[in-house]
Amino acid sequence: MLMLTASASSSLLAEDGYELWMRYRTVPVAKQVPVSQIVCPFADAATLKAAHSELKLGLEAMNDRTVPVVSKLTKQDAVLIGTPLTNEYIAGLNLDLRPFDDEAFVYAPATVNGKRVHVITGTEQQGVLYGAFWFLRQLQSGKPLPKSRYYSAPRYKLRLLNHWDNLNRSVERGYAGQSIWDWHKLPDYVDPRIIDYARANASIGINGAVLTNVNSNAMVLRADYIQKTKAIADTLRPYGIKVYLTGRFSAPIELGKLKTADPLDPEVQQWWKDKISEVYREIPDFGGFVVKANSEGQPGPQNYGRSHAEGANMIADALAPHGGILMWRAFVYDDKTPVDRAAQAYKEFQPLDGQFRSNVIVQVKNGPIDFQPREPFSPLFGALQKTPALMEVQVTKEYLGFATHLAYLGTMWQEALASPTRRRGQEKVLDTLTGIAGVSNIGSDRNWCGSHFDQANWYALGRLAWDPTLGAEKVADEWARLTFGTTVAKPVVSMMMRSREAVVDYTGPLGLTHLMATGHHYGPGPWVDNLGRADWNPVYFHRGDRDGIGFDRVAAGTLKQYAPGWQAVWGKPETTPENLLLWFHHVPWSYRLSSGKTVWEEMVARYTHGVSEVISMRAEWAKLGGKVDAGRFAQVTEFLKIQEKEAKWWRDASIAYWQSLNGLPLPKGFEPPEHSLEYYKSISHPYAPGNTHTG
Repeated sequence: MLMLTASASSSLLAEDGYELWMRYRTVPVAKQVPVSQIVCPFADAATLKAAHSELKLGLEAMNDRTVPVVSKLTKQDAVLIGTPLTNEYIAGLNLDLRPFDDEAFVYAPATVNGKRVHVITGTEQQGVLYGAFWFLRQLQSGKPLPKSRYYSAPRYKLRLLNHWDNLNRSVERGYAGQSIWDWHKLPDYVDPRIIDYARANASIGINGAVLTNVNSNAMVLRADYIQKTKAIADTLRPYGIKVYLTGRFSAPIELGKLKTADPLDPEVQQWWKDKISEVYREIPDFGGFVVKANSEGQPGPQNYGRSHAEGANMIADALAPHGGILMWRAFVYDDKTPVDRAAQAYKEFQPLDGQFRSNVIVQVKNGPIDFQPREPFSPLFGALQKTPALMEVQVTKEYLGFATHLAYLGTMWQEALASPTRRRGQEKVLDTLTGIAGVSNIGSDRNWCGSHFDQANWYALGRLAWDPTLGAEKVADEWARLTFGTTVAKPVVSMMMRSREAVVDYTGPLGLTHLMATGHHYGPGPWVDNLGRADWNPVYFHRGDRDGIGFDRVAAGTLKQYAPGWQAVWGKPETTPENLLLWFHHVPWSYRLSSGKTVWEEMVARYTHGVSEVISMRAEWAKLGGKVDAGRFAQVTEFLKIQEKEAKWWRDASIAYWQSLNGLPLPKGFEPPEHSLEYYKSISHPYAPGNTHTG
């Protein structure tokens, strides 16, 4: 293992974040769980080796003693790991496993040959590995072990990271350095860091990695790049992680030198069959493809007058004999500016429900626009009755302050997952899903994610994909205990649970959306109105003028895409939750809210409250000096300072612009913007990170 642990005496020395939430540290003697040995008869089996190596690493660090890995049980308080087929002691217990799938695990305290033991098992080795990580998480976070049999199985079969990584190692919407895939050195050299990447994913139950950008490059299917992909797949396999690639729809033209990519053309169909067979010869457990088609300039079946279903089915048919799946993205919009951009995914995909092959999954963003700080859930969830759906969320914070703003996204995802669809036979969005995929913010930065708190979003993706009912606060508490220690978990969780709402307040209160600056999305730009198509401009989304503000999606017809129950709630301003008011309605600036304030007064108050929350988080973090290691404490301190400055920038620039429209004075007691509107419009960031392409 590459990650090193520190002794108890060095626990407050500077750390760099590389260990993520697997920074095993000595726990107080009173809370230690004595473990004498790890019993694993098939110790050289790849996945079992990963499991016992992790247990040895963690248990030795936490208990400050050597814990050997052996094949025979000889001591009290041993940990027995393996399946009933690989560990005779476990087989003799006759545990009732009955897992939902081969990734489930069982923990059971037991007595074997008169000796107390901890049993970690499952029907397959992958479940044993997940159980080993769970066992370490319980001990490191100070949580008691169950006194009786404990069983856990993932809710979703697909729990994926989508890397928007390019072959030149740039990362679209990435804020943590270069891609961790060094394609130039592959396949002859695989960075050992990839093993730690695999450990981190396995520790939270992520079982798939899409290696390449959705704005894809056909070259990744060239023979030499298939070999490079194989090297990554071989490294990730012991940790239960399958590799996937993004497929460029026009690859038959660019690689195969065909004259067309028409999905109904026999030569095109044969090209995909041959290419996919080539991939599976090298990577027998290859997961499949993600495809972005007919969106933002990406080629697709509509170029040839074919439907998304016809395009998807052609590739799916080539994958099917090998057991592969195709994830077809629903992030699309017309060549012509639509009445409402938010309506496009439903408009194109709902009529195709039932026309896709069984191994096609439609990948739908959590909201109907584009990973905004707040949106309602996509109406496609629940509307696709005959087609599997995968929820796509964005771990990287393209619209929530990049790496420097603290914004815990577990609350956003919980909001979407727990939303009732209000369709017959379905309770919540989470009940309609086949899996969850998160757009990664993992890069070559030493702390992996650009900031220490951004690691929490990676962690939350895995934990909520394993069990979407866990809740954002429980997941935040787990992460805080593992990452910063149990003694500071409470204030850290308090900061996290307020953080995303603070960003919503200082960037887009009351349901305002897509107000970011052009291209890089760094900072405010609600005044932008000069882009190539109307629905790329923030003015398209807020519809602000002298009389009022907000997008009337009732008149646009978008509301009809939701179930009748939601139409009744969101159909009138007075029944629409205020945090979505301007998302669904255009109202006068003088419209009164439940607080008695006008929309204008409430907007100013919320912008200001967002800044105040960041100031409060800074103060709360400052109290942890001496309780958190110096290195990480210092970086978080500086990033919170940046966030406060930029939150104030957002507040002041936005208020100055709205005043230029409505001519209204500020409510009493609120400070005016520090600078003029022209000053804020003049701010430019041409080299902001992550802006390699539109996303």
